[in-house]
Amino acid sequence: MSVIDLLKEDLQQKWMFDRPMKIQEEMIPAMIEGKDIVAESPTGSGKTLAYVLPILHKVDGNRKATQALIVAPSQELGMQIVEVIRTWIAGTDITVQQLIGGANMARQVEKLKKKPTIVVGTPGRLNELVRSGKLKLKDIDTVVLDECDQLLSRDYRVVVKSFIDGAKFGRQVIVVSATITEEIELVATRMMFEPVRIFIKPEDMVHTSKVAHTFVKVDEREKTEFLRRLAHTEGIHALAFVNNIDQVLMKETKLSYRNAPIVTLHSDMKKEERKKALDSFRKGEASILIATDIAARGLDIEGLTHVIHVDVPRTIEQYLHRSGRTGRAGKDGKVITLLSYREERDFRRLTKQIPQKPVQQVWHNGGLIDGNATTIAKKGRK
Repeated sequence: MSVIDLLKEDLQQKWMFDRPMKIQEEMIPAMIEGKDIVAESPTGSGKTLAYVLPILHKVDGNRKATQALIVAPSQELGMQIVEVIRTWIAGTDITVQQLIGGANMARQVEKLKKKPTIVVGTPGRLNELVRSGKLKLKDIDTVVLDECDQLLSRDYRVVVKSFIDGAKFGRQVIVVSATITEEIELVATRMMFEPVRIFIKPEDMVHTSKVAHTFVKVDEREKTEFLRRLAHTEGIHALAFVNNIDQVLMKETKLSYRNAPIVTLHSDMKKEERKKALDSFRKGEASILIATDIAARGLDIEGLTHVIHVDVPRTIEQYLHRSGRTGRAGKDGKVITLLSYREERDFRRLTKQIPQKPVQQVWHNGGLIDGNATTIAKKGRK
C-alpha cells in the first residue's frame, strides 16, 4: 500500500475527510523522495498535515536525537502545530517538544536533554537555545518554515538561515505559506537544492467553500459600538481584526465596560493570558475575538462563522490571510469589512484583486441585511 493510500485511510479515521487535500497529494510524495519544496497554498488547505505526515514517516522515535525542526512565526501557530503532531504520534515512540517564547526556558532545556524527535519553535527562542548550546542542530534531517513569508522577511532571515546552515549536511528544507512573493521565493531557493515548486490555487482545493465578502459603511467613531452590536448577534463566532495594539486595548476597555461578550489577542499578552482568551473564545463564552495580525497566521478555530475587518487591511495579502480564517475545510463563511469614508479608496483598490465583488449591507432591525433585504444575521441576545 502506498503512503498516499495509508494517508487516505488515516485521514478518514482520524479527521473524517473523504480524501487528502490537493496540497497533501502533491507535497507528501515529494517530501518522502527527499526533495526540497517551496509550497504556496491557500489558508485552510491542509498544509500542516502535508509536511507533518512525511516527517512522521521519516523519523525514528527509537533514535535519541532531534531529527526534525519546524519553525513558526508565532506562539499560537507553534502550539497548534504541536497539537496536530501529538494527535498523530499517540501510541508511537516519536516525541515532540515546543520551544516558544513566553514559556519557561529552564523547563524547555530539561525537555531537550531527553532528545525529542521533533521540535517546534519560534525564531527568538530557538536562537537562544541554539546559541547557548542547549539545542543541537547537527542531527536534524528536515527543516520546515511554516509561514515562510514572515520567517524569511528581513526581521528573521539571518536567524532562520543559521538554523538551516547548522542542520545535517544534505538536510531537506520545506517552506510553505499562503502567499509567497518573488523576493521571498528567491531568498528561500538560495537556501535549498533544486526545490520543487508547488502552487495550489483556491479552485484546486478538494473541499471548496463559499465565503461571502461584504462591507458596512460605518463612521470611524462608531466602529466600537458596531462591534458591540455584532457581539450580541445570534450565530456569530467571529475574529475581528484591527491594525494596531492600541486599538485592541481601547476596544477591549470600552466593550468590557459594556459587558459585551468579547476577548482580545495581541503580541503584548503573556502566554497564560493568550491561552485563557483563546479557550474562552473556543468554548463560546465570547462571540468575538478582537486581534491584531498575530491571530491571522495559522490559527485554526473550529466553527468560525465570520471574519470582521474592523480596519481595512493594508495589503491584499493581509486581507486574504485574515479572511482565510473562515470558510475552512469546505464550510461556508462570511467576511465583513467595517468601512469608514476615508478607507473607501483603499478598500476598493484591494477588492479589485479578489474574484467576488463585496456586497454592501446595512444594519436594520437588529441584524445585517443586503440590498435585497435578505436577513443574514438575526437579532439575538442584548
